[in-house]
Amino acid sequence: MLDLEFMRLAFGAGIVVGLLAPAVGFFLVQRRLSLIGDGIGHVAFLGVALGYLLDLPLVLTALVVSVAGALSIETLRARRRTAGDQALALIFYTGIAGGVVLVSAAGALNVNLFQFLFGSILTVSRGDLLTIALLGFAALALIAVLLRALLAVAIDEEGARVAGLPVPILNAVVSMLAALTIGISMRIVGILLIAALMVLPVIAAQRIAWSLRSTIGLSIVIGLGSVLAGLTASYYANLPPGGTIVLTASAFFLAAAAIEMVRAHA
Repeated sequence: MLDLEFMRLAFGAGIVVGLLAPAVGFFLVQRRLSLIGDGIGHVAFLGVALGYLLDLPLVLTALVVSVAGALSIETLRARRRTAGDQALALIFYTGIAGGVVLVSAAGALNVNLFQFLFGSILTVSRGDLLTIALLGFAALALIAVLLRALLAVAIDEEGARVAGLPVPILNAVVSMLAALTIGISMRIVGILLIAALMVLPVIAAQRIAWSLRSTIGLSIVIGLGSVLAGLTASYYANLPPGGTIVLTASAFFLAAAAIEMVRAHA
């Protein structure tokens, strides 16, 4: 399998995505914004459609539009003019509807579009891998530097505000990290499935973890394992990689839930 260059590139990109997605997803789940990945994913679809229409770099356009959408959600939520779920719904439906209109206008309803929606290991180039690695590890480094502050906000936003932490800035950082994760994960998991990889490893880890830090660590291990096992299974079974990765993450969740039940009855 690894004799093939496209599989080596896919595994390289997949490792970055498997590390980053759960690390960012932890803060979304902790803030009860698990579905924000879906909302930003649909905005990313709008960005891809805009790229097709204007003949712009698709990944870069999707990334810029995703960041704008994520910041819009956070702004609406922070100002309390709109509840978090309502803000998410607004961006969610606007993104998908705008994407459909622009894709139709661009005449881009083709196989290439579906590669972005559901992922395709064949589309990862060396340039893509370099971009994914640089942005992904930069995002992980930022999380490591801000970890204590991000945890404080995720656990108790009002308490963090009283303690003098720049809560709006930290919330904006999480939103931008979520948008970045979706932007660089499109080629591996797909726009419509990346949110699952951000959430499933986290809720699986919560079943068996013993602290917040262990939850983050186990989330990353499960996310990475899901990507590696999913890509391997998709190659040998000739299955779609994005869907196989997410199904593997679902299997990890079921296993973690079973372990939790055994512990409860022990």
